[in-house]
Amino acid sequence: MVLITIIACEVSFWVLLVAGLAARYLFRRKRLGAALLIAAPVVDLVLLGVTAVDLRRGAEPTFAHSLAALYIGGSIAFGHSIVRWMDNRWAARHEGAPLPPKPTGRAHSLMAWKNFGLGVIAAGISWGLLLVLEHLALDGVDVTALTSTHDTIRRGLVIGFVIALSYTIWPRKAEDDDARDDDHQPGSARNVEDPRIEVRRT
Repeated sequence: MVLITIIACEVSFWVLLVAGLAARYLFRRKRLGAALLIAAPVVDLVLLGVTAVDLRRGAEPTFAHSLAALYIGGSIAFGHSIVRWMDNRWAARHEGAPLPPKPTGRAHSLMAWKNFGLGVIAAGISWGLLLVLEHLALDGVDVTALTSTHDTIRRGLVIGFVIALSYTIWPRKAEDDDARDDDHQPGSARNVEDPRIEVRRT
């Protein structure tokens, strides 16, 4: 039941997100679009309620219950970024707004650490939810499926830290670096001698 609810909530999130953007950019219904976008994260509350009720009824915690905690933590931490990313692309496609430039160099490194910070927030929320679910489970019920997920969160944080550190050491290079290099190659536009200069010389 919980796994089905997770799938339903994930589908509902994207349906509300696309509907909100469509209302905003295709039908010019700004208020309706905003309401739908605000409603997208509300599905997390539905998932949390279903998971809690399922455990209080005596269900034995499974991977699905742990996944619900992880999903809610990730949705809360990264939901706003996902909505903003989608909104930028819809605005660019339907209103001609410019897309934000891809971060490079130091900006790319800072973005990697920002994403790691969001990952820490997601981990903290998921960790707390797991503790709540462990408390809600009835006495005598095996909660190993919940407690073992703490190790998964730790491994995820380590991986996220390594990724952020790697982008600090090797940040993304600007796309025009290659173009600048090409400008100095023989035959490039900047290396072709202006014929007017030759005329003056003669």
